[in-house]
Amino acid sequence: MGALDYLSNFCTATSTRTRRKPMQTVEIRVKIDCDGCERSVKNSLKNMKGVRSVEVSRKQHRVTVSGFVDANKVLKRVKSTGKRAEFWPYIPYNLVQYPYASQAYDKKAPSGFVRNVAQADVPMPNTTDEGITHLFSDDNPNACSIM
Repeated sequence: MGALDYLSNFCTATSTRTRRKPMQTVEIRVKIDCDGCERSVKNSLKNMKGVRSVEVSRKQHRVTVSGFVDANKVLKRVKSTGKRAEFWPYIPYNLVQYPYASQAYDKKAPSGFVRNVAQADVPMPNTTDEGITHLFSDDNPNACSIM
């Protein structure tokens, strides 16, 4: 079989197909002030190869691009329109364990969103300390007998 495989490689036509980029959604924060700004950003992104849809939310200063695109190329294309742009730095409020931590809370964030930062775990109290405080707690029905 080795000889047949070797000869079949010469007979078959191999195509030099490039790998297609995976379908993804890219979210970018862009300072958009007027209809003209919105239109120029939207038109520049629609003309990109592989873009399926472009959604612009002027109130949140957010542009969402879906398609077979590279995220860095989308960001570069938006910056070429003269707008200040960055990747969307916010995540939904309910996905964060401590949304009012000093690093996560941002006054400029849209409602329902906080900044996407790594959160430190709050240390759990020591079990012996917890047992001692529970002895004198108002929730403990035997607390009066101890005192």
